[in-house]
Parts: sequence; structure tokens; C-alpha cells
Amino acid sequence: MNMWTLIICILGIISTLTAVYITVKTRRLSIIKRVSERHKFIGFLLSLLPVAAVSLFAFINYFTAMVVALHLFMGFVICDIAAFIVRKSLKKSFNYDIQIYSAILLTAVYLGIGWFMAHNIFVTEYTFYTDKDIGDNLRIVEIADSHLGITLDGKRFADQINRVQGTDPDVVVIAGDFVDDDTKKQDMIEACRALGKLNTTYGVYFVFGNHDEGYYNYRNFTSAELRRELNENGVTVLEDESVLVDNEFYIVGRQDRSVPARAEAVTLTENLDKSKYIVLLDHQPNDYENETKAKADLVLSGHTHGGHIFPAGLIGFAFGANDRVYGTEVRNSTTFVVTSGISDWAIPFKTGTFSEYTVIDIKSK
Repeated sequence: MNMWTLIICILGIISTLTAVYITVKTRRLSIIKRVSERHKFIGFLLSLLPVAAVSLFAFINYFTAMVVALHLFMGFVICDIAAFIVRKSLKKSFNYDIQIYSAILLTAVYLGIGWFMAHNIFVTEYTFYTDKDIGDNLRIVEIADSHLGITLDGKRFADQINRVQGTDPDVVVIAGDFVDDDTKKQDMIEACRALGKLNTTYGVYFVFGNHDEGYYNYRNFTSAELRRELNENGVTVLEDESVLVDNEFYIVGRQDRSVPARAEAVTLTENLDKSKYIVLLDHQPNDYENETKAKADLVLSGHTHGGHIFPAGLIGFAFGANDRVYGTEVRNSTTFVVTSGISDWAIPFKTGTFSEYTVIDIKSK
């Protein structure tokens, strides 16, 4: 049994227990009790309505339905605790119907905000200063984790690229997970063409994330076709490679951590002129110590989705899955930026963060 089979089995068990719990809680509603006194089967069907509503999210995918079910379960638990506190404090009973309806409303509002945060893309701006000669200003736009197909198809991605154009970027970098395992070929092609239409000073640069190669080979295009489409649209794909841009600064593209044979960060920069500014692209933010030793000036990552579903990001960070979940960090002379990404993997909610692309200005002191 592989890891994913085990995970799916565990999620299946949790889903079943959650459905039973929600059904039992709902069946205690006064209206369902009254119906059940005359028609037990109809009362039972009515008690299944919340579970049926949650099941509709399976049309998006199983993981989305699971997330909604778990949040509804937590809504019931929170309202149970609140009702218990009220009963103990006021020494009186708390209306059970209000308790259940409050749990459903709380869950709907919370996930509604999460849906908004996932589907509406914000712009986050950073300004960093360097002792190196970078000219008056270097503007980098970072895009990561578009995972084409969940909240962004090819057309909606192209619409966001039009917004990016309005920021007047010198460089646009794609920091991995551009596509996903179920991305459609037409969406991939349309998104690549949108990148090709960008008008920038120094071009568009791309590194692969863990999903770009594809895990299960069931999408209708290969990673080779993705590379070809990017190249045909003028996008520079960097796989453990560096390029000196206009003799002013380097862009170093590192292969993803999922590639066993990827180069060490120090190896990628050892022959570079350290008097020039070095931008390193690495999809997963989990090699900060070595990237600091590599003397990169700026390291740009994604992958974490900024935490995506609270508190997943905090749990992953606590177990050392990543060196940072979101935002900026400075170690010695290296500045690290982790973006929450322009979209999501599989689950079209962001309850721990929001969707974004970043606009980064580098200025000489």
C-alpha cells in the first residue's frame, strides 16, 4: 500500500465518521423530530440534507468535499462548546435548534470567506535594498502555484497576466506548480501564450514545481510538451541553470526538491560573479541554510500556498516541512520571499491566507 492509498483510506474513514456525526446531530432538530414521529423514513432523509449538501462539493473533487465536511464538523463542535459554556454560566438550557443552525451558518460564512480569498487575487508589494549596483530599480513580479484548473483556467490566468502587465515589470518569474495533474492541455497552451505576450524589459523565467512534471500521467499532455510550449512563447526554463541578464544580475533556476539529482545551491552559484545581484528561484522553501551559504541575494519560492487551509501551514512548519510558510525572512545577506500563490492545489478555499502575486522592487542603496 503506497502513501496516497493509505491517505485516501484514512480520509475515507474520517469522512464516514464525520457524516454519521453530522447526521446524528441534525436528526435532533425539532422539525425533524416532529416529522419522524409520523414518517421515520422521511425524517431520516431530512437529517441527511447537510451531508447531501456537503457531498455536492465532490463534483469539484473528493478533497474539497472532505474539507467542507471537516469544517462543518468543527462548526458543530464549536457551537457545542459555546452552548455548554452558556448553560453553565446562565444555569439554563440553550435552544438546540439555534445551536445547530448557528453551526451551519458559521461554517458557511467561514468557507464563504475562504472561497473569496482563493478566487480573488491580491497584489503584495515588497521593496528591498542592496549594496550591489542594480541600476535605479529592478522590478520583479513573482507568480507561483497557478495549478491551472482549480480556480484559474487558461482564460482567467491570461486575465491575471494582463493585470501583471499593468505593473510594468522588468522581469516575471514563475516559481513552480504552473500546472497540475488534471490541468487540461488547452488551458496550459492558453496560459503559456499569455506569458508570451508579456512586455517586459528582461523576459519571463520559469522553474518547475513538484506538480509540473505530473504524478500520475493521466493529463492529456506531457512535461515535455509543457517545456516546448513555454519555449515557443519565449519563456526561459531554468533547470539547475543560471543566466546573466544584461550583464547586470543573475537569475538562477533550481530544480524542485522532488528531483533527487538536483544540484546543491552552493554548486549553482559557485562560479557566479558575487559582485552582481543573484536571484534564485526554488519552488519549495526548505533549504534556507544552504541557499544562504550560496550567497544568493534574493530567493523566491511558493509551494506552501501560505498555509492554504488553517492550520495546515502551521502544522507543516512545526514538523519542519518548510523553512517558512509565507512572507519574508532575512538570513545574513540573503532575503527570502514565499508567496501564497495565485491559486491552489485541489481545494478552492483559502482559510489560512489569500491568493496573490508579488511585485518586488530591488533598489540600490
